[in-house]
Amino acid sequence: MPRTSAQGQSTHAPAATTSVEDYAKTIYGIAEWEGADVTASALAKKLGVSNPSVTLMIKKMAELGLVDHQPYAPIRLTPEGRRLALAMVRRHRLIETWLVNELGYGWDEVHDEAERLEHAVSEVFVDRLDRRLGRPASDPHGDPIPAKDLTMHYPETTRLCQLPGPAEAVVEQVDDAVPEALRVLAEQQVTIGSSVRVLEARDGDVVLAGAGREDFAVPHDVAHAVRVSTAS
Repeated sequence: MPRTSAQGQSTHAPAATTSVEDYAKTIYGIAEWEGADVTASALAKKLGVSNPSVTLMIKKMAELGLVDHQPYAPIRLTPEGRRLALAMVRRHRLIETWLVNELGYGWDEVHDEAERLEHAVSEVFVDRLDRRLGRPASDPHGDPIPAKDLTMHYPETTRLCQLPGPAEAVVEQVDDAVPEALRVLAEQQVTIGSSVRVLEARDGDVVLAGAGREDFAVPHDVAHAVRVSTAS
């Protein structure tokens, strides 16, 4: 995954419906951190729709010049599709940040709310929200927020479940599609930017040292949803 995005202006593609915007954002999101191949089945699972529905939408997006897809090959966004996806990512993550910082939402409550709001607000609203929030570099889950020119920076990270102990690490990002991870970390008062000490892996779980309290085990599915950085 490139460390910065391609430059471009935040814009909506011609005839970009709410569904097209969701597809573009989801295609980008599947490949965002590790560059995974995006398949029709992966899209169908992520969006909760049927494979034939995905096939029809991808054909429409190809006609709009938003995706490049050949039979049996991964689905890839074109430069225009990438600009649309990043514009939607920017909206979504700024709204999530606003909901947490100014409206008192928990970080496990904002995803669905932002999904509803991101299609309704204008570019003027998004730019003013960005300014109001102090142009944040990342959202409450640690996901980078594209700047107005759609550039952004990704820290070098690894999944918590892949970090051998003992090791010191900093929590950089938590997958907001895994609510259990958000709840577990919140209960342990582990937030984005928290330093953690990995003690060992035990029966698939990751054991972390407690700060002023007992050590605690993080289930594997939770540790898989957490990305951390370590000192070089």
